[in-house]
Amino acid sequence: MTFAEIPNQAAVKQLLRQSVQRQHVAHAQLFRGSEGGAALALALAYAQFLNCEARPADAEDSCGHCPACTKTAKLAHPDLNFVLPVTTTKSVTKDAVSSKFMAEWRTFVLDNPYQGLNDWMQHIGAENKQGNISKDEAVQILKLVSLKAFEARFKIVILWLPELMHPAAANAVLKLLEEPPPSTIFLLVSFAPEQLLPTIISRVQPVVVRPFSENDITDYLHGHYHVPEAKARQVAQLAEGSLGAAIASRDANADHNYFEFFVKWMRMAYSWKAADILKQSEEFQKLGRESQKELLSYSLGLIRKVLLFGIDPKFVPHLPAGEQNFVTKFSKLVTPRNADLLTKELTDAHYHIERNANPRMVFVDSSLRLGGFMKV
Repeated sequence: MTFAEIPNQAAVKQLLRQSVQRQHVAHAQLFRGSEGGAALALALAYAQFLNCEARPADAEDSCGHCPACTKTAKLAHPDLNFVLPVTTTKSVTKDAVSSKFMAEWRTFVLDNPYQGLNDWMQHIGAENKQGNISKDEAVQILKLVSLKAFEARFKIVILWLPELMHPAAANAVLKLLEEPPPSTIFLLVSFAPEQLLPTIISRVQPVVVRPFSENDITDYLHGHYHVPEAKARQVAQLAEGSLGAAIASRDANADHNYFEFFVKWMRMAYSWKAADILKQSEEFQKLGRESQKELLSYSLGLIRKVLLFGIDPKFVPHLPAGEQNFVTKFSKLVTPRNADLLTKELTDAHYHIERNANPRMVFVDSSLRLGGFMKV
């Protein structure tokens, strides 16, 4: 994977490039990110950048064509190693260690490097079992780094989700971080770094990976998966920075336009048109429970965007043309005085729908309350 394949993340990419260009590559680095984010993808792109054989000293990215890049891109380079949480499955009935799942791992990551632990567990057929990096992995890790690099400048070990390490595996990793083997680089990719041993955190260089922006996700879905822009933006807003979640849900509810529904809903709620509210409550009920929850989540996100726009339009710099007119007008009704009331009402509605309350009753009740709050 190259840096260019990863949406945005410009600051982190520049930091990683400079560490190589200035020859200040730390032997252990911790990519701190959220599930569905770019942490793993950046670690893979960094690994390829480090061992690229045709990269000029001032290059911005790996060449993508040399033998090292070709092998790394396929996750098949002999000096690129992975340690990851696994468990026993139908095909691996005992001694579950990372090396037995490399074929599945390659397929999993090459298909989509923005997935999470639950996606991985489903991919290997773990059923209801929980994955971890077991104590048996400790011996494997020590063997892994005892050998010199086969053909590359660096032997790279990527530990995916090290917070799931058994204490024995954690202690083995700690020992290696304290006395690092020559020309070996450890890249830890964590979604919950606070669960790591403080002694491990003290021996790694942090690389903070921010969640994707709404525009990053929208552009990626539109460009890579040809999702219509309006739908892509709707999915992006619901994903809350997780590109993995956005990719997984890009085809869901393709016929629902939550923005149009929300605009119509707010207008009739403000005017307290009971007949129209009752009629739209029927449309709300037809959405189905999961789509009802998604609509309410989308509404919460849009309320926040409107509030920020009203405080200062600079806080919402890339507002889509289709939303510009509505958000500008609606921002006069959503202010710091009533934003908490509006947010709480939508949150309560989401809770009641989740608890299987009658959708029409929830919708009508919320509509009347929202209308009143908009007049505060």
